[in-house]
Amino acid sequence: MSGLKQLQRRMAAAVMTPLTRNDGMKAKTADGRSMHAEAKQFIRPNDRLSSFERLEIYNQQYWFRVLDAIADDFPGLRAIVGERKFDQLSLAYMQDCPSRSYTLRNLGSHMPTWLRSHPEYTQPQEKLALDMARLEWAHLEAFDSADEPIVGPEDLLEVTPTTRFGIQPHVRLLQLAYPVDDLLISLQNDGDQQADSASNAGSLQRRQHPAIRKVQSFRPERLYLAVHRKQFIVCYRRLSPEAFRLLRSLRQGNLLGPALDHALRGSRLRENELAQRLQEWFAEWAQMGWFCKPQPNSTQ
Repeated sequence: MSGLKQLQRRMAAAVMTPLTRNDGMKAKTADGRSMHAEAKQFIRPNDRLSSFERLEIYNQQYWFRVLDAIADDFPGLRAIVGERKFDQLSLAYMQDCPSRSYTLRNLGSHMPTWLRSHPEYTQPQEKLALDMARLEWAHLEAFDSADEPIVGPEDLLEVTPTTRFGIQPHVRLLQLAYPVDDLLISLQNDGDQQADSASNAGSLQRRQHPAIRKVQSFRPERLYLAVHRKQFIVCYRRLSPEAFRLLRSLRQGNLLGPALDHALRGSRLRENELAQRLQEWFAEWAQMGWFCKPQPNSTQ
């Protein structure tokens, strides 16, 4: 390993070391060495600050920034578990899943998977919290995922059971146990209303109460949802179970015939209703630009 790379790794390890309870830098490294001595290895003191104090600034700013980013990306999850528990959750998550990317956008990529293994941070709302985290991560993916050249309505004139459709990468498909789309929109509306009011400590304190009341009164409801982007705006569109299964099967690369068989198996729709629904679905999806050429190894 080159000297520069080794120095970069030592610096990164020090900067990413979790803070103390008082938001200061720890006195010891992860392997028990003096952080004061470690800081002197790659940061010079100046006339105002020691090497440790200069390194501490980087350490603090790293953690303040990543924790703020997690809070910005998961406001719904934050409302569900509460401020104090969310802070604990975020800190534990970042220690288990530290940043491995040049961009803050990817910080929450492991959040849904991590929550499944750490229900202690979301009790007694584990399922609701997990659904919200999945929706909020899908929202981020829908916002900046690729937009392939579309297959429009005119390309659907000659469709056969062997036709293969691609689904736009920005279309994310979620099967949920709670209607968290309604909850997230409601929380966002509350936030917008608070932003329009006077900004002071009292208003920030009051902002928590409507969100908490909404969460406490929320009830399970099976939901099939498409999260997609339209003109640079992320939208939520509820789907029937049949439509959801069809889109998911097409995304998995199945031909239209087998995808229809899978989607409509066990459906209670009558034969004449099926034909009408299929025509409506495909016209609607094509109009929204959801279809594209099939992409290799496409998932979700």
